[in-house]
Amino acid sequence: MSQSILITGAGRGIGKACAKTFLEAGWRVGLIGRTAAALEEVSGGHENALVLACDVTYEGQVDAAFDTAVTTWGRVDCIFNNAGVSLLGATIDEIAVADWRNLIDINVTGSFICARAAFRVMRAQDPQGGRIINNGSVSAYVPRWGSAAYTTSKHAITGLTRSISLDGRPYNIACGQIDIGNALTDMAEKMTKGVPQADGTIAVEPVMDVSNVSKSVLHMASLPLEANVQFMTVMASAMPYIGRG
Repeated sequence: MSQSILITGAGRGIGKACAKTFLEAGWRVGLIGRTAAALEEVSGGHENALVLACDVTYEGQVDAAFDTAVTTWGRVDCIFNNAGVSLLGATIDEIAVADWRNLIDINVTGSFICARAAFRVMRAQDPQGGRIINNGSVSAYVPRWGSAAYTTSKHAITGLTRSISLDGRPYNIACGQIDIGNALTDMAEKMTKGVPQADGTIAVEPVMDVSNVSKSVLHMASLPLEANVQFMTVMASAMPYIGRG
């Protein structure tokens, strides 16, 4: 029987690329996102695709999505906690508190809610266990200019990853994090036109094809549970990261 994975934010960008890569690899894929039409388009009617439209910030909707996956497949082997948003670059005094709260609700609380649901299912299923992969960012290590909200959220994801990795040991639940830099999606399109740098200049930054991310997530997910990629950084080789700022 093929393995199963739920992917949040599956309607676009990295989530969309991962959904397609996992389907091509023979996995059963649950597509989570707020827009059912976008998820249906990504699924392409594939027999192994399961559309699970929901908002990751509402625990009732997330729990229902996981329950549907378990009812359909019998178990959930993996989740890629990918859904997230960013803000336009601005210094902290220019960031609206409402925008901060919305970003933290999606990036942090949404990841917590989805990981919580996954842990519940994986702890109870037989054979016990599974894998939780969180989408961090190179911003989990070093910030971009004007990214106080986003960078804070990604540092929080690292704490979530470490805690789940520790707490999951008795239940054969592995947890790892993939930190991504300048994968060419709609969100990163601006990199090709010029983005603010720490010295105040605007510069075009190198990008990489998003397939490099989806193949990396597939590698992490395909390992036996006795092995875990705790942290992986996959990035455009020449982007400003090492020595950023």
